[in-house]
Amino acid sequence: MVIGDREPGKSDREGGAAAVLAVCVPVVVMLGLGLWGLDRDGMWRDEGVTFQVARRSVPEILRLVQGVDAVHALYYLLMHAVLAVHPGEIALRLPSVLAAAAAAGLIAALGVRLARPRVGLWAGLLYAVTPLVGHYAQEGRSYALVTAGAAGATLLLVRRVWWAYGVVLTVTCLLHELAAPVVCAHAVTLGVGRAPRRVWAAWGRAVAAAGVALLPLLLVSRAQAGQVGWLPVPGWGSAERLLREFAAGPTGVVFGGCVLLMVAGLGAGRVAGVALPLLVVPPGLLIAASQVRPMYDDRYVLYALAGVPLLVAAGADRLADLVCRVRPYADRPPREPDPGEGCSAAAVRSRPSPLTPLVGTLAITFVFLHHLPLHRQDRSPAHRPDNLAATSAYAARHLRPGDPVLFVPSIGRRAVLAYPKGFRQAWDIALRQSGPRSGTLYGREVGAGELRRRLASVDRLWVVAEPYALNSPWYPSNPTERVKLAVVGEEFRPLSQGPSDGPLRLYVRRPAAERMARLATERTSQSPNR
Repeated sequence: MVIGDREPGKSDREGGAAAVLAVCVPVVVMLGLGLWGLDRDGMWRDEGVTFQVARRSVPEILRLVQGVDAVHALYYLLMHAVLAVHPGEIALRLPSVLAAAAAAGLIAALGVRLARPRVGLWAGLLYAVTPLVGHYAQEGRSYALVTAGAAGATLLLVRRVWWAYGVVLTVTCLLHELAAPVVCAHAVTLGVGRAPRRVWAAWGRAVAAAGVALLPLLLVSRAQAGQVGWLPVPGWGSAERLLREFAAGPTGVVFGGCVLLMVAGLGAGRVAGVALPLLVVPPGLLIAASQVRPMYDDRYVLYALAGVPLLVAAGADRLADLVCRVRPYADRPPREPDPGEGCSAAAVRSRPSPLTPLVGTLAITFVFLHHLPLHRQDRSPAHRPDNLAATSAYAARHLRPGDPVLFVPSIGRRAVLAYPKGFRQAWDIALRQSGPRSGTLYGREVGAGELRRRLASVDRLWVVAEPYALNSPWYPSNPTERVKLAVVGEEFRPLSQGPSDGPLRLYVRRPAAERMARLATERTSQSPNR
């Protein structure tokens, strides 16, 4: 806020207090929502990877990321320090909670800087009550930290603090390299704002420094591109789903209201010049690039979500100005009337109603209460794709010392790595070398021939299988994995035909006569018709 040579008056002090409050309230709200239900039992698969990798030694982590997961190297090192203090599920998720709270405050600060305190307050609160934000605020992965970093870099861009901008941008992209498209969003912001040449030069130097720091990570991760080979080519449905997830409510009147206010916010000048590129450019670039090589997933562009609450809040602010007939986006605080001037109608109209921020806050509270079932559902372990703790607990109840366990495929070993207690006395029949010793995530397994010999020596076999692994057309390229499918399918049968408790199931060897009959049937069905 430019005041010139005038001494700060009452209105300036009030405006400063309002700005501080507008930033602090969203931080406190996001912190409370992030801590709510944080102690839910059970990590899911991605959290399990973070947990087991971060508990390795620093040399073991560095050895691992040379071959896999280099994109998360800095995050693993950070979590190594966190889990060294207390290795538990709450500690695993707490950095994400703190990062989400910081992001809410930074988004609010952006609204204050670009417009006025009530815009910042509403934007920060909208961010905090968005269900998708709550989801990743309670997940032991890097996406909430990346979002906070991108929001911080955007605020520093607006404030033109270039050395800090370069540092924050570098750290953010090192946490996840797909945060790099935020640079393109910032370039659009500078272009729309008609930044002078000196600003472009300072920005370019900061970006170049970040690029040099990021180059080693890009070179290593390029060789690991196969890790995202499972991603599909995104289409228009991906863009629609992203918009619904980014809104404070994915369906109904809340979603419709968010869209209308976003449209209204497009005319909000400085806010739209920052928020719209942040929202559109990173997802647009990744979706376009993924038409050639798929690399897009909603969580990879979570940081772009910051654009939605800023646009919605700006649209609500314009609507409030229209209703209250208040001059929009005044460059200076409302003028205090001179002595003897009286309180003219113009002076009264230029002073925003103190009730307007409260009305907007109550509306956001209604949005949160309307989607409270979504927030509750998200805090249930059943809402994640799997529950590694449940698998380990089932194993602890049923496995006997020395029981052989087969993981189909080897990534099923993540339950053992996250919660080893349930499998402590079992025999991992395919394992040759553990993950930490081999520099891999899930360890190295024996060859196909050795695995056949080991399986031939057992009559009872516990199988931990992914849903797609058994009774499906899945055909792995790894010969050891093919042996698993062949031997389990031909020589074993599940002990019970009923539903199993999770992915762990007991198989017993088929009688010799049954195996011969099954083999003959398969040969007959595969022979060509004469």
